[in-house]
Amino acid sequence: MPDLFAGIPVTDLGRAARWYEALLAGPPAFYPNDTEAVFEVTEHGYVYVEVRPDIAGRGFVTIFVDDLDARLAAIAERGLRPESEETYDNGVRKVHFRDPDGNEIGLGGAPA
Repeated sequence: MPDLFAGIPVTDLGRAARWYEALLAGPPAFYPNDTEAVFEVTEHGYVYVEVRPDIAGRGFVTIFVDDLDARLAAIAERGLRPESEETYDNGVRKVHFRDPDGNEIGLGGAPA
């Protein structure tokens, strides 16, 4: 697969773009239209927020990162804190964030 786009439904594009900018450490890569903002999270991998009030708050996505603790520290400096954290039997950790609409964004990392 050459590219991946994971969509998250939101009610307010400006508010969502600011929140995801804090979570993902940068502004959108581009705005394809008036209702979407696209964030590049890895080469050929994107998360986009789209104004879809009819289903906003029902989305969920998990992104695995190399250094979860460093990523969480940087996110905390930008004012966001995870809602919860879990550790699986194999040592993999996952934290859960909720965007302003209630969508669940997970960040995961393998044990060190």
